[in-house]
Amino acid sequence: MTEEKLSFKEMCARFKVTPRTLRYYEYIELLTPEKQGRSRHYGPREVARMTLIMRGRRFGFSLEQVRQWLEIYDHQGTEAQMRTWVEAATRQLETLDAQIADLSAARAELEALRDEVARELD
Repeated sequence: MTEEKLSFKEMCARFKVTPRTLRYYEYIELLTPEKQGRSRHYGPREVARMTLIMRGRRFGFSLEQVRQWLEIYDHQGTEAQMRTWVEAATRQLETLDAQIADLSAARAELEALRDEVARELD
C-alpha cells in the first residue's frame, strides 16, 4: 500500500497557508518534505505535523512551543508530548481568560462612552 503524498500546492490549499508560510516552516525545520528535484511531497507525517502547527497557532502558541512538542514526540513519544501539551494548554487557557476579561472591560467602557456621547448629541 502506498502512502498518499501531497504536493506543495495541495499542502498550501489543505491548510489554507501561503507558499511563503509553508516554505518558512520548512526553513525553520518544523516540516521536512521529501524532495525530488524541485518538487516537494508531504506524507502523512508532515500532514500530522502541519495539523499540530496550525492548531498551536490558532490557540496562540508560539512556533517555538510547537517545535518543542514536535521534538518531544520525536525523542520521548506520544505520552510525554501529550503531558507537556496539557500543561501548556492549561497555562494558555489562563492567558486567554485574562485577555477575555480585558476585552470585556474595554468593550464595556467603549459602550458607556459611546452612549454618553450619543446622549449629548440628542
